[in-house]
Amino acid sequence: MKNIQQLENSNINPLQLYLLVTPILGLFPAIWILYRHNGSPQNRAVSKLVITLTMMWILGNILLQPGTEVGESGTITLLLINSLLTTSYFIISFGLMVRIWKKQPLWLPGISRIAEKVAGKHL
Repeated sequence: MKNIQQLENSNINPLQLYLLVTPILGLFPAIWILYRHNGSPQNRAVSKLVITLTMMWILGNILLQPGTEVGESGTITLLLINSLLTTSYFIISFGLMVRIWKKQPLWLPGISRIAEKVAGKHL
């Protein structure tokens, strides 16, 4: 996905990309695009990235939740880590929206590679 040209292509609708990178809600159209095998290669690559980001956020929340309910000493620390995870997810999504606005390629170091390998293989 790193080698994808800028979003200058007239076939790509920026509004559709904004919808895809919307935190939490963008997961559903992303799954739909990959499930139906429709959309441009850019939309499919962004869908894989969005699914990977959202699943990492959900998995982090699921793994941190039992620790906040069981122990008393580390509860504040785990809640702080959980809030940092959620804040990071929303800031990354906002950053992707800014990159769409600037017509730059949507690529995140490390996460895009994971998205292509994992989500590309299973979806």
